[in-house]
Amino acid sequence: MAQYDVVIIGGGPGGYNAGIRAAQLGLKAAVVENRGTLGGTCLNVGCMPSKALLHASELYEAANKDFATLGIEVTPKLNLVQMMAQKAESVTALTKGIEFLFKKNKIDWIKGKGRIAGAGKVEVTAEDGSVTTLETANIVIATGSEPAPLPGVTVDQVRIVDSTGALSLPEVPKSLIVIGAGIIGLELGSVWRRLGSEVTVVEFLDRITPGMDTETAKTFQRSLTKQGIKFKLGSKVTAAKTTKSGVDLTVEPVAGGEAETLSADYVLLAIGRRPYTEGLGLESVGIVPDKRGFLPTENFRTSAPGVWAIGDAILGPMLAHKAEEDAVACIEAIAGRHSHVDYNLVPSVVYTAPEVAWVGQTEEQLKAAGIAYKAGKFPFTANSRAKINHETDGYVKVLADAKTDEILGVHMVGPQAGEMIGEYCVAMAFRAASEDIARVCHPHPTRSEAGRQAAMGVEGWTMQS
Repeated sequence: MAQYDVVIIGGGPGGYNAGIRAAQLGLKAAVVENRGTLGGTCLNVGCMPSKALLHASELYEAANKDFATLGIEVTPKLNLVQMMAQKAESVTALTKGIEFLFKKNKIDWIKGKGRIAGAGKVEVTAEDGSVTTLETANIVIATGSEPAPLPGVTVDQVRIVDSTGALSLPEVPKSLIVIGAGIIGLELGSVWRRLGSEVTVVEFLDRITPGMDTETAKTFQRSLTKQGIKFKLGSKVTAAKTTKSGVDLTVEPVAGGEAETLSADYVLLAIGRRPYTEGLGLESVGIVPDKRGFLPTENFRTSAPGVWAIGDAILGPMLAHKAEEDAVACIEAIAGRHSHVDYNLVPSVVYTAPEVAWVGQTEEQLKAAGIAYKAGKFPFTANSRAKINHETDGYVKVLADAKTDEILGVHMVGPQAGEMIGEYCVAMAFRAASEDIARVCHPHPTRSEAGRQAAMGVEGWTMQS
């Protein structure tokens, strides 16, 4: 039996960051990971490969539609094999980078499937069937999540795919139906739409991107519709039948009415994700997940002494950067340090074109809480850099407390929104007022000026640039 201060089950963003922070604090750490590479879903089949395809497909569409306007005349030819190859190369480089960090920090990567085998014990079953038992003072569950299933729709990764399968389609579909209008479905739908697919999104709710500020979601949907994506909102999929050439979906109105059949070459099921804790041995230490599969915790502590949980396995945004914050705070708690994560300051980003980014409260949340607020909004149509770059869709909206002027929420639709939201994350962490942003000089001409102008708009002194 091996002896550790902490054994982390799962090598994704939560798991590998927990291992690194533990080593930095002088704890002997091991990370158990069953996948052949480190990095979890995010690096291997999630955030990173999807961004590689989003970037490549955006350049392809720009070459097709926008270059001529800029005086660049080309006729691009899609090489899907090479596009997939460069995606894979990027992912390999990132996962190798995590391996280097493990060696640098002297973290043991125990390859195999981890299972809690009682207090202070983790059993690891290797690919060859051999079992190793690790003894540890602390166990951290960082097993992440998996795509949520939908009754009547069976993912075969051939014609009906989940997010993993959608990253590696062998051809550009003539038609693609995306079930679910959340972030994952819209990002991957955007990739294939740019490459030539006719994309239809079927969503159970009467709106896209639940949880996003309503005005922002409507603006976002208009932009996607203008790009050619079709939406069937308030619709539920009740059955899926694969054929030799594609898939037939049975779709019914949520409010009631006649069913219809939609056909496509491929179907992407993207209705969300659920915690992955299958075969983890939770019963051996008395941990009972809640109805949705999340592990109840208090400051990352589960009900079992010495067992902790982070990332997608616990409540909160199911985002890689949230898992990273959990990881650091959890390990610091194990080491006896003060730890805290403010989940109100975890930003969300949709990496479509335009991008969408937000942090803090939505207008709907503020109204429901009875909080009086002021809003400042600035459109990218009035931003010099956006105009010059022909990227004028969207706006920045700042919500501030009507009495104190503290920034309560920021919502952006537009170019590089994911990069710009960080300024407001920092500002809100220090409880800045909108005036603080409004009176800080920003470089000109940049898109970030739209963020400043929106803050100026809270008090009504926006200046068109």
